[in-house]
Amino acid sequence: MRRAYRIALRLVAALLLVLLALGQWKREELTRLLAVNSLFDADRIVANFSHMDAAFLTTPLPRGDGEVTPLPQGAEMALPPEAAAWIADRRVTSLLVLKGGEIRHESYHLGTNAQDRRISWSMAKSYLSVLFGILLEEGAIDSLDDPVVKYVPSLAQSAYAPASLRNVLNMASGVKFDEDYLDPGSDINRMGREIALGGTLDGFTAALTETIAIAGSRWTYVSMDTHVLGMVIRGATGRSVPELMQEKVIARLGQESDGYYLTDGTGTAFVLGGLNLTSRDYARFALMVAQEGEIAGRRIVSEDWLRQSTEASAPTEAGKMGYGFQWWRARDPRPGEVIAQGVYGQFLYIDQIRDIVIVMTAADRKFRETGQTRANIDMFRLISDAL
Repeated sequence: MRRAYRIALRLVAALLLVLLALGQWKREELTRLLAVNSLFDADRIVANFSHMDAAFLTTPLPRGDGEVTPLPQGAEMALPPEAAAWIADRRVTSLLVLKGGEIRHESYHLGTNAQDRRISWSMAKSYLSVLFGILLEEGAIDSLDDPVVKYVPSLAQSAYAPASLRNVLNMASGVKFDEDYLDPGSDINRMGREIALGGTLDGFTAALTETIAIAGSRWTYVSMDTHVLGMVIRGATGRSVPELMQEKVIARLGQESDGYYLTDGTGTAFVLGGLNLTSRDYARFALMVAQEGEIAGRRIVSEDWLRQSTEASAPTEAGKMGYGFQWWRARDPRPGEVIAQGVYGQFLYIDQIRDIVIVMTAADRKFRETGQTRANIDMFRLISDAL
C-alpha cells in the first residue's frame, strides 16, 4: 500500500513538473489569451485601447526621418452645446478637429493623452485602401478585376477562389464570416484568440470554405476580405504590408510619432484593424485625404484613386450606409464627405469640400446600439457646421 502511495506521489510530482514546464513555455501565449479575453471589459477597455502591445505581438511602423507635417493651432472653436453629453455617453477618449490643416479643437478624456498610440480597429482598412491604390498605380497589381488567386494561390481551395480584387475591396466576396464582436463564439473572436496564441491569419483565412452569396452580388461586412487584400499585396510585391505602408504612406505623411501594427505568430500584420497611432497622426492621414491625396506639398496617392475608392460602389442595401473600397459613405452623404470607422467608436470624418477633419477615438461598449453610428455622424456634421 505504501509503495503504491509513493508511486502515486511521484506521478503527481512529475505531472506538476510537466504542467509547470508547459506553463513557462506557453507563458506569453497564455498571458496574451487572458488579456484578449478581458480586452473589452468595462474597467480595462480604455487602457487596453491605448496599450494594445501588452496583449498582442507587434511590428513597428517608424515615422521615418522626414520633417513633421505641422498642425498649427488655430482659433479655438466652441463645440456645439450637445457635445459634452455626447463625449460622456460615447466614452470618447480623444476628439481632434482640423479646419484648413489647423487644430480648432483638441481634447483627451478618461485619463488618456496626446501621446497614446490608439488602436484603429477598422479605420486601418482605409489605410490599406490607400496603399492598395498606390501599388495599383505603380503597376505591382494589374487590374481590379483579377482573381484573388492570381496573387494568392494558397486560397484556391478556400471560399475566396471565385472572388476578384474588386469584390474583396467592396466587401462583396460572398464568404461566410460571423463579425459579431459581442459573441465570444463568433469568427472574429475566434480569430482574435488564434492571434493571441500565436496562430496564423493566413491559415485562418484559407480554412474559410463556406459562402453565402455569389462573389460580387451581395455586400456583407467581412473583415477577412481586408486580410485577403493584404495577402494580395504580399503576393504581388514579395514584401510585407508594414514595410510598404511605412515606405509609401507613413514616412511621407510627416507623422510626429512612430506607430505599430498588431501581428500574428508569424509576424504577419493585422491589416484589417491592428494599426496603432496617435490621434494627431490619424489626423495627418485624414488631412491628406481631405486634400485629395496631398499633404505638405507631397503627393501620396492619386486624386483619381481617392475618388474611385471612396465612391459608394459596393452592392449595399438601399437606405443603408454606402461602402466603397474600404471606405464608408453616409446614407445621405454630403458632397465630399468620407468616413473611416472602427468598432467601439473610432472615426475619421473627412469633408473634402470644406477641408475639415474630425478624429474621434472611443471605448464605447454600446457602439452597436441602434442609431449610434448615425448619431455620431450627426454630431460630426454639427461640429463641422459650427466652424
